[in-house]
Amino acid sequence: MRSDLSPPFDPTTLRLAGDVRRLGRDTNEKDDQGRPVWVRVRHGVVVRAATWRQLTVEQRHAAFVHATALRMKAPPAALSHTSAAALWGLPRVSAWPTRLEVISSARSSGLIVRHDLPRGETVHVAGLSVTSLTRTLVDLGRTEKLHDAVAAADHALHHELCTAIALEEEFDRLDAGVPGRARARLALDLADGRSMSVGESLSRVQMFRLNLPRPELQVEVHDGDGLVGFCDFGWEDVMGEFDGRKKYGLRDGMDPQKAERTLWNEKKREDRIRATNRKMARWVWVDALRPSQMARILAAQGIRPSAVNTWFVGEMAARHPRHPRHPEQPRRPNVA
Repeated sequence: MRSDLSPPFDPTTLRLAGDVRRLGRDTNEKDDQGRPVWVRVRHGVVVRAATWRQLTVEQRHAAFVHATALRMKAPPAALSHTSAAALWGLPRVSAWPTRLEVISSARSSGLIVRHDLPRGETVHVAGLSVTSLTRTLVDLGRTEKLHDAVAAADHALHHELCTAIALEEEFDRLDAGVPGRARARLALDLADGRSMSVGESLSRVQMFRLNLPRPELQVEVHDGDGLVGFCDFGWEDVMGEFDGRKKYGLRDGMDPQKAERTLWNEKKREDRIRATNRKMARWVWVDALRPSQMARILAAQGIRPSAVNTWFVGEMAARHPRHPRHPEQPRRPNVA
């Protein structure tokens, strides 16, 4: 079950503000309805507002990355970390940063964060040099919050942009003493391509942090009439569902009758699941962002934390002997 993959941002839609003015246009102009015609992506670079409104949050940050590179005197040697992630179309739980990240031995500035690391393999994405997808995912694991790193890796695995074996090979290239290596190991061990949304990835990381039992993912539910559907999470007789608008195909501006039919079909699906003597726990984005709230929702259905984290067994358990909490504010190399 693969969800839709958004296309990459098209950098040819960007315009230098100076070029727009030279054509006799005003970057502050309004249309007939009084709405801005242009949106400033960053100082000196604009895009048509109609284009901007259609972009996802990942595409908007990719637009910022391209716009910043466009304003640099020389193109960056290699974009990395969150900048590379945006160009690869990887999702993120946290807000996107207002900085460009590159691999360079020079000092950082207010807008550009430079990481003094071996360049490794780079590829060209939409005309810019970026770290490879697997290198980008490992770097995110080393430097970003756990839920952001896992969401990105889940997305790449789910959409078959890379394989778990390729990620392992990339991780093995890290020097033993490189900062954040243990954190990257944890992110990769939690990554799972069965996760179908950022909300599901965030929920799973919260479950891990709460020491809840590890759930099965995308659990098939059948009744006497056949397949009812798939549930995001499952613990024997308890099913868990992260509810997002996109999950049900709900969009802003959707015809009310179509939205009503969609929600009614989901209610009938849940009724069939409950009729199989299963309990159902549901939560939304705001719940997933609050571990205590998620814990209460799941505890109401009998899913409670244990004193010891049981998510990893065997060789994986040896990699994570104490399961330390992932730092909320990770250290970044070479930031001025």
